[in-house]
Amino acid sequence: MSPTFRALSNPNYRLYLAGSVVSNTGTWMMRVAQDWLVLRPLDGGGSAVGITTGLQFLPVLLLTPYAGVVADRMPKRRLLQLTQATMGFFSLLGAVVALTGHSQLWVIYLCAVGLGIGAAFDSPARQSFVSEMVGPDHLQNAVGLNSASFNAARLVGPALAGLMIGALGSGQEATGAVFLVNALSYLAVIGQLHRMNPALLNTPKLRGRGPGALREGVAYVRSQPKMLFVLVLVFFAGTFGMNFQITSALMATDVFGKGAGEFGILGSTLAIGSLTAALLAARRGRIRMRLLVIASLAFGVAEVVAGSLPTYALFAIFTPVIGFCTLTLLNSANATMQLESDPLMRGRVMALYMTVVQGGTPLGAPVVGWVGETFGARWTLWLGGGFTILGAVLAIAVYARLTRAGGVLTPSGATGNLGPRVWDDQTVVRARS
Repeated sequence: MSPTFRALSNPNYRLYLAGSVVSNTGTWMMRVAQDWLVLRPLDGGGSAVGITTGLQFLPVLLLTPYAGVVADRMPKRRLLQLTQATMGFFSLLGAVVALTGHSQLWVIYLCAVGLGIGAAFDSPARQSFVSEMVGPDHLQNAVGLNSASFNAARLVGPALAGLMIGALGSGQEATGAVFLVNALSYLAVIGQLHRMNPALLNTPKLRGRGPGALREGVAYVRSQPKMLFVLVLVFFAGTFGMNFQITSALMATDVFGKGAGEFGILGSTLAIGSLTAALLAARRGRIRMRLLVIASLAFGVAEVVAGSLPTYALFAIFTPVIGFCTLTLLNSANATMQLESDPLMRGRVMALYMTVVQGGTPLGAPVVGWVGETFGARWTLWLGGGFTILGAVLAIAVYARLTRAGGVLTPSGATGNLGPRVWDDQTVVRARS
């Protein structure tokens, strides 16, 4: 089997990946439909799009750390079936109100919060479940293939949504049809999870109930300079730079005067670069810290350039560069956090990671939406790119300071000065560049 696809030798992972492609396609279709419904039929403007995005990610900020504790306490396969069903319910609710022509902003906000709650508990379980399916030898490859499937769906989904919305009249009912497709797509993941062979899963011992689980996870991450370096990078990029739902919508409509079809195409062109980066990541053996820094800086510069392009055609042609840099950064960060973490702590580690990556969106999305309405759509990209570059500089400074302070775990079980020792039997050296 090709090195790019070696994780597919695991039958459970093949089932999981197949279901994910279907579900991810529906998710990307709904993202485009949701933004279009708020921006045009409901005439909410950039601020309303920002609020919708912020509300969808607010539960990630508030609940994901606790969701990581839940992921370490209960079988992840069962938890994922519950989270997928939850998100499917709120997608169906949005479909019903839109198809009947009764959508209002408060209903969309409610559905966004509901989807966010499901995603908050889904993310850490899903991220850490990958290592249970494939084991450490194929983990980097599986993370890359997950990203490839996600971005293959991102390539197809927005374009399908744009075509559906345009063909069905571009109104509420058109977006409702897309919502319905997304609601049905969650059944693919639920069914594939049910078909898995539990005997082939590398399930670690579940953590028992007791106080201090979240505090234990935070202390663990605080003692790892390399993990903190990653978290600073992705916080600035995720909070200010990766608001593509807002920036693409405002650039397509306000700057270039385009409609739903052209807006959907931007999501697909962005995914071309992301898919390319994901396939390259699947072949990558080792992740160096310099790759994370270069990807972050390149992403910031790419956003600044994109915000300065004069025509829709040039903007669409350039978006794969943004997608390539974004996925290289996120995939490398994700794999680093998983490979550096202890299996008993991985649910909580990935919960904290997802909180930082996505949890900053409720803070950044409304700000970016307000900036777009007040100063113009181009400023949303200039602002995002500038803050991403600033984040890379700060991450380097934080890592240098912490490593000089000696906050690194050692094989003897000693720690630096960054947190209590609570996992003595799982000691490894984490901070390796």
